[in-house]
Amino acid sequence: MWHGESHLIRHKTAPVAFNLAFDTGRVRLGGFPISWLDSSGKRQPLQSPSAPYSSPRFSPDGKRLAYCLLNGSGSDIWVKDLERDTPSKLTSFPETNGWPVWTPDGQYIIFRSDNTAAPGLYIVRADGSSEPQRLTENKVGELPYSISSNGKRLAYYSAGSGNPDLFTAPLESGPSGNVGTFRLGKPETFVGTKFAELHPAFSPDGRWLAYTSNETGRFEIYVRPFPGPGGRSRISTSAGSYPVWSPKRRELFFMSLDRHIMVVDYSAKGDSFVPGKPRLWSEAILWDPVRVKMFDVAPDGKRVAAVLLASDSGMEKPLTHVTFLLNFFDELRRKTAKEK
Repeated sequence: MWHGESHLIRHKTAPVAFNLAFDTGRVRLGGFPISWLDSSGKRQPLQSPSAPYSSPRFSPDGKRLAYCLLNGSGSDIWVKDLERDTPSKLTSFPETNGWPVWTPDGQYIIFRSDNTAAPGLYIVRADGSSEPQRLTENKVGELPYSISSNGKRLAYYSAGSGNPDLFTAPLESGPSGNVGTFRLGKPETFVGTKFAELHPAFSPDGRWLAYTSNETGRFEIYVRPFPGPGGRSRISTSAGSYPVWSPKRRELFFMSLDRHIMVVDYSAKGDSFVPGKPRLWSEAILWDPVRVKMFDVAPDGKRVAAVLLASDSGMEKPLTHVTFLLNFFDELRRKTAKEK
């Protein structure tokens, strides 16, 4: 989990918060490059050199990539022009900025900031030509995950005083369409239970919402019709998180417990969602020491952008156990300074 996600999840029987889950003995704090990856396992550099990257997100046209990069005091969001091979920093708030989500027109990015003076959700022009506009006041620790294909609704999750639930809210703009005119309307609960629900992802046609839930005792992927009503379909069979819809194909991707990318074919029959059997998409292993989304599917559905373990890192081992670490970013900065 990433900085802002981990503190949202409570133990089911005792309300104890934690800040990080990581695989003991396998964390390389220096990070790895962001790579192109296809299902055969072929890798090509996309953003290098190695660094603590996370949350890659393609623009709708696939010509730009947003991602997060740890800095000396937190993290910033960067946007890379893939045709010109030029990255530029989008955020300049102190502390941690992350979870970038593109609007469908590719003009704006919504993100989460833990800026001490004014934390919450923000929207900013993707070309950096405007100052970020604050959309929420962080009263319930919102984390954005997706926007409907018509650009009218934001899906996010937040905890309030308990485990995180799923919400959607209308994203509204004034007649000028400038960033200063955006506002987030009244949120509506989509899934709210005693369990933890995370990562709400709109399908490309807007009919379905995929998400992660630990209602079985471990995190699995589910799909529900949007806006409902209707029952849920379980997608993963042996744990999963971070659902990502293929923009062009009837495929739903997610990360397995051992950090492989999995994929499920699906069909829709009336109001019923019909998933196939999950299958391994690639043997490559994602770098995921902080449990955050480390891949995204390209608009053509054929490749992904992923932060991957190096094949010679010696760390491609089965998951054995998880350690919880408090105050992760303070510890990460301390250890990174040691490596330099």
